[in-house]
Amino acid sequence: MRRKVLIIGGVACGPKAASRIKRLDPDTEVTILEKGELLSYAGCGLPYYISGQVQNGDDLMTTPAGVVRDPNFFKMVKDIQVKNHTLAESIDRENKIVQAVDLTTGNKIDYEYDALVLSVGSQFKKPPFPGIDLAGVHFLQTVEDAKGIRDENGPLEGKNAVVIGAGLIGLEATESLKAQGMNITMVEMADQAMGNMFDHEMVYHLHNELRKNGVELKTLETVREIKGNDQSTVQSVVTDKGEYPADLVLVAVGVNPNTQLAKEAGLDIGETGAIRVDSSMRTSDPNIYAGGDCVENVSIITGKPMFAPMGSTANKHGRIIGDNICGISSEFKGICGTAICRVFGINVSRTGLTEKQAKDMGYDCVTVLSPAPDKPHFLDEAKLIIVKLVVDKATHKLLGAQIVGPGDVAKRMEVVVANIASGSKVTDIAQYDLAYAPPFSPAMDNIITAANIAENKLYNIGSSLTPVEVQAKIENGDDFIFLDVRSPKEFEQMRIEDTRIKLLPLGQLRNCLMDLPMDKEIIAFCKISLRGYEAERILTGAGYKNVKYMDGGVVCWPYKKFVA
Repeated sequence: MRRKVLIIGGVACGPKAASRIKRLDPDTEVTILEKGELLSYAGCGLPYYISGQVQNGDDLMTTPAGVVRDPNFFKMVKDIQVKNHTLAESIDRENKIVQAVDLTTGNKIDYEYDALVLSVGSQFKKPPFPGIDLAGVHFLQTVEDAKGIRDENGPLEGKNAVVIGAGLIGLEATESLKAQGMNITMVEMADQAMGNMFDHEMVYHLHNELRKNGVELKTLETVREIKGNDQSTVQSVVTDKGEYPADLVLVAVGVNPNTQLAKEAGLDIGETGAIRVDSSMRTSDPNIYAGGDCVENVSIITGKPMFAPMGSTANKHGRIIGDNICGISSEFKGICGTAICRVFGINVSRTGLTEKQAKDMGYDCVTVLSPAPDKPHFLDEAKLIIVKLVVDKATHKLLGAQIVGPGDVAKRMEVVVANIASGSKVTDIAQYDLAYAPPFSPAMDNIITAANIAENKLYNIGSSLTPVEVQAKIENGDDFIFLDVRSPKEFEQMRIEDTRIKLLPLGQLRNCLMDLPMDKEIIAFCKISLRGYEAERILTGAGYKNVKYMDGGVVCWPYKKFVA
């Protein structure tokens, strides 16, 4: 008798598990139950359908060869039975039966299984404020949602949109709506976009990019109500600080794991609120596996459970599940919490712990801010990126990284993730034999330079302060010399304006030591603090006892500055 594998959920993890099972064991009978109509679509591509970059919604559901992944495709190509418009209602674990209902006919159907896979995903959070159900209020999770935004509101150009929530979905959708010519107001209840995923001095650059592109970013504002007209169509969004006109509202305040089916079946739920699984992706029932956005993962860095829904992770889960169902012992070892997105002209990526998170968890850490072009400065296509590393002093291991800028952040983040996942030290990065040629990177790649800075700090070579620490000294009224070692021309183009500033180009520093008091604190900086570090070394070598350089220079200064 053929073994039966039943999979509930047909978007990412489920189809991946099903395909892996059929490749490893063609005799296994595999059935997917999917409550919706569409299968195996690229959910992360939805904003690009809204923007018009993806013209046809079906393109999000096709193979690289252009074949739509519909039930017929799964049957003819993969020998997988797909029952869409079919909702799984309960699990009889003792008899290994799933009770389901055909949403088209209303007929009840029982499906037997030898192994069951739950890949039921997540559900967008629906805040309880008044007006949430008005016409014109949207969420973004499915292809149908994206079509509703782009196709059901008529021409979008010149209309007003309010995006509630400045996380990944909200940011990507904002760029997409702006591409359709909409006027955007983004409302975020926290003090910054991306929540706790980035430290303040890094997300500062994202805020600037949003505002530069005409987005009205409203932080520290809480939505009170969505108002409608007498046709029950959205008209405005009311916060605790203002009211904003809206022809369209996108609510993007996060997602919750879908756990109702698992809870009712008595499966263990983890402390994050998602389904608890072991490293083989088994639930507390050895015959039931789960993967994707409905499960909690383990942090490779801390060893603690975390809920971090990502399509890439869901696909990895599916493969691990398929292996284990077919007798291949595979383990999912955890995640770093990596994310990346592009917002207008800036790329932002992160992994692991932020500086704040690391300190809150009790780590004694050092940080690095390293801005530089992603290619040699003599190439026109060179673009700035800013690397921030968070390093554990005790082990010299990376705890996290954040990289932002218009340049290539992805390749540097991938080096960081590989370093963390391998259990290596940050100092190991300096020896990595990375691919080098001028069209791709500087001779000393940005991530190698950042690792070298970390090494200096770990071995107390040079003394530094972060921009946040310098700003705190300014606010405290501390008496120090803020030594700008750039050229007068650079100073005129961009500068920090403070009475403590003293302009002294680096090339003149050795001949002007008598102009700097030995008994006063000196904090040196330049555009990116390469020269600032050189100044600190010169002054320290000359016997000055209280000299530091400011990480990241003027480029990384996240406070008010003059720009010509």
